[in-house]
Amino acid sequence: MRPRNKNILFWVLQLVGWSVLDATIFIVPLGFSKTYLFFSFMVSTVFGIAVTFGYRWYLKQYVGLEFDQKRKYIRLLLAFIATCGLYFMLIFTAEHFYDAYIGRTAEEKAFIKENFNYALAFANAAFTMLCWTVLYFVINFSIRANKNSLERLELNSTLREAQLNTLKGQVNPHFMFNSLNNIRGLMLEDVPKSKEMITKLSEMLEFSMTKNSVDSITVKEELEMVRNYVGLSKIQMEERLKYDEDIDPECLRLKIPPMVIQLLVENAAKHGISKLKEGGVIRLQITKSAQTMSILVSNTGKLLMAKDTTQLGLANIRKRLSLLYGPKAVFKLEEIADHTVGASIQIPLIP
Repeated sequence: MRPRNKNILFWVLQLVGWSVLDATIFIVPLGFSKTYLFFSFMVSTVFGIAVTFGYRWYLKQYVGLEFDQKRKYIRLLLAFIATCGLYFMLIFTAEHFYDAYIGRTAEEKAFIKENFNYALAFANAAFTMLCWTVLYFVINFSIRANKNSLERLELNSTLREAQLNTLKGQVNPHFMFNSLNNIRGLMLEDVPKSKEMITKLSEMLEFSMTKNSVDSITVKEELEMVRNYVGLSKIQMEERLKYDEDIDPECLRLKIPPMVIQLLVENAAKHGISKLKEGGVIRLQITKSAQTMSILVSNTGKLLMAKDTTQLGLANIRKRLSLLYGPKAVFKLEEIADHTVGASIQIPLIP
């Protein structure tokens, strides 16, 4: 809460609190005149606000909200006693002023003589100040807790954004390194093919740079990246790489984190198909239910073979899904059939 808003809240609570408390004298039938009741209401309210204003200043300056030192407890106790005494003395002085300059009725004098007790009057003042003190700390602790909660949320949001940006930064060098290696190996053998690879790589880099600042893109946009990558890989692996798609048309407009499918396909090609002399098939399936979208990238190969490779891309996917969706997202890498490895993702639908 901003300091200005906090001060406004303080004065609103002061005026309302003391007015309501002191207005109770109009309810209790003690037989006092309306003049005295109004005088007592005004005096008690004004003095209560004034005394607790000074009390609050002292608490803010010399006590605070962190009771990490013994002397702070002593300061609080001394300030409380002094405030109670001052409030009592001001009320007592005002009562004598009323007697001297306004005067009481005979009934009022008889009632006071019979019922007034200094110890009880001071105890009443002390109880009032005790209630004020408790409310002061409860309200301030609540404001601080709310502020800390908002700061934690803001910090978590900033951290999440920083982590996502870091992970996105890891994606670009990952596929660039693989693609540039492919181009380097082909340069001296087939110039036309290397030019085609450079064209596809430039399209992929453009996609990466334009989508790097967003958390989600459509499946249709992601598929453009995937098909470019597959085309790039087919130029190198030729007939050893076969690619197949089975995509629900309704999924094309749905949103996913950028480059997630591309990384799965890249992992399947680099660490699956390229390791097999006879090559194999990469199959992409995307389906949806009422609440989730399922993505499955399967490839010919063995799970042990896949796990025996660098896992930067897959670890990247796990981390990004965790940051974006928490426990609602599921990622699995498993052997789904004989000689077939599947990487599956289930994520909640993003409108």
